[in-house]
Amino acid sequence: MYKLVYSENSIIDLKKIDKSIAQRIIKKLVFFAQQKDISKFSKQLNGFGNNKSRFRIGDYRAIFTVDKSGNIQILMILNIRHRREVYLK
Repeated sequence: MYKLVYSENSIIDLKKIDKSIAQRIIKKLVFFAQQKDISKFSKQLNGFGNNKSRFRIGDYRAIFTVDKSGNIQILMILNIRHRREVYLK
């Protein structure tokens, strides 16, 4: 189980998305955070810095990192964008 935290950028990204799609994304992120092993649902990203991965949620991608502080695991959502935009630097 992970504590789900959204970065300021991810909140801005969610506000730009249609409400019904944003609600679906949030619901799916909550599902992922409740799993013991999120590696089954994610893919490690290369070229984006250390320990960054992504979830695929329909046509959208949620870029995240996991921080382990003691026994608390924090799932930090960094960006949420359409697949054609998310990988642009």
